[in-house]
Amino acid sequence: MEVAKVVYQASAQFPANEKFGFTSQINRSAVSIPSNIAEGAGRGSNKEFIQFLNIALGSAFELETQLLLANSFGFMNDLKLKELVERLQKIQRMIDGFKKRLKSVD
Repeated sequence: MEVAKVVYQASAQFPANEKFGFTSQINRSAVSIPSNIAEGAGRGSNKEFIQFLNIALGSAFELETQLLLANSFGFMNDLKLKELVERLQKIQRMIDGFKKRLKSVD
């Protein structure tokens, strides 16, 4: 959830004409990560939880791509990009590890 908050803060600095396009898309990706983890946690089986973790992982990779694009468009500086990508990559590894753990207990 912290990454979503930081992404929202960073995207607030994007050009106003991107509000309903790129800014909206990047924010949806950021919110999708914790939302899918939470929804999956409420499911009745590890198999269902893993499916939602897969969706969250996909959103994390989508967000990473969007952050790289934001930087290339000049919407985000290199330092902010580096900070966010490092956080996202850590989340990606955590989700992947959690999936492996869930699969091992089935």
